Amino acid sequence: MSEGAVNLPKERMALLFAVMLVTAAGNTAMQSVMPSIGTRLGIADVWVSLAYSWSALLWVFMAPFWARRSDRRGRKAMMALGVIGFIASFALCGAVLHLGLIGWLSGAMTMILFALSRTFYGGFGSAAPPAVQAYVASRTDRAQRTQALSLVASSFGLGTVLGPALAPLMIVPGLGVIGPFVIFGLLGVIVLVLLRMRLPDDDPRYAARGEVMSAPFSASSNPRMVEDDPDGSPDELPEAEPQHKGADRLGWSDKRLRPWIVTGLVGGHVQAMLLGIIGFLLLDRLGLRSNPDAGAAPVGLVLMSGAFATLLAQWGLIPMLKLGPRTSTLWGMALAAVGIVPVAIGNDLHTIAVGFALASVGFGLFRPGFTSGGSLAVSPQEQGQAAGIIAAVNGGAYIAAPAIGVWFYNHSQWLAWGTMEALALIVVVIGAFALEKDRTLTSE
Repeated sequence: MSEGAVNLPKERMALLFAVMLVTAAGNTAMQSVMPSIGTRLGIADVWVSLAYSWSALLWVFMAPFWARRSDRRGRKAMMALGVIGFIASFALCGAVLHLGLIGWLSGAMTMILFALSRTFYGGFGSAAPPAVQAYVASRTDRAQRTQALSLVASSFGLGTVLGPALAPLMIVPGLGVIGPFVIFGLLGVIVLVLLRMRLPDDDPRYAARGEVMSAPFSASSNPRMVEDDPDGSPDELPEAEPQHKGADRLGWSDKRLRPWIVTGLVGGHVQAMLLGIIGFLLLDRLGLRSNPDAGAAPVGLVLMSGAFATLLAQWGLIPMLKLGPRTSTLWGMALAAVGIVPVAIGNDLHTIAVGFALASVGFGLFRPGFTSGGSLAVSPQEQGQAAGIIAAVNGGAYIAAPAIGVWFYNHSQWLAWGTMEALALIVVVIGAFALEKDRTLTSE
């Protein structure tokens, strides 16, 4: 990260990284063990996938709400709330699954309570990502924002590497397959304590200093602001717009955001469907249905290969090639479409892992592309609201797409693969004709 890209000291960037990394690692660790848990409970694949839908639906509605609230209460408060939601969700999910696996709850009741426990993640965990995004976006030059937000997104990527890699190691005697839930819940507590202690308050109720009041999200620094805040990132932000009665609220139908929202939602469905299918596909292709506990390792390996590929895109390709939002979005979805093919036809772990990794390179380009595009499309004062809408788009893709993908896969595998390829092609077409060019977006 170049010094002029994001005016944040290393300690603060590390804290933001930790918030995103732990939540991502916990969720991918959970994804790597849930196919095996569902099989042990005797639950159909599609119902395991649907267990995530409730939290995803809550995420869509709550992320914009928390993003607007962060404009008034500060980004740090919303990050802390998100981490608390993550901790509560993992603690309850782990307890419910443990009771189901030891026979105290039926399989159906276990999945119902598991889905309800995810309420805390969808309802409150959704406060953290838009707050982190807005925190970074408000301190980022326009020309550098794609690279800066890709670094933030890469914390999710790193988490998706660590989650599947650590999940098998966390299946320890006494905890079994709920080990990842317990351990990541404890890691969430550590992150929460560090966030409370080490990240300065940015409560907008405090008066801003220097010339920050006149341009709170200005990309260009000035001597007085640097003197007051040596790291170039003021902690005391003025009241963000819109605050006065009757002010316009940024909406999903806003013509500046609309093409980015459609692109993110359609492309997100491709990724969500592939992630929903991959665990069950590996159990089938590797003949592990009769021994589901052995499935956690290969599922984790494939998810980890995809996560490494995502990091390659976000830490390597985007900064090295200096990709703008539109270019990153288009090439990302095109690569994802190519990577799905080996996954569809592969019968061994190596072929499936390679295909999934290639698709993940594409998703690693695509997601920062449409995220930064949506950020650059609106004014500085609307960054918090835009971050909430983008976070809602990310969650919206996971309401039904994983379950639909698994249902297609169980009835006709080629229907599942054909649907994903068609959606990817739609994103490329929309992007080519509707997305604003990079030169226009990144100009000051």
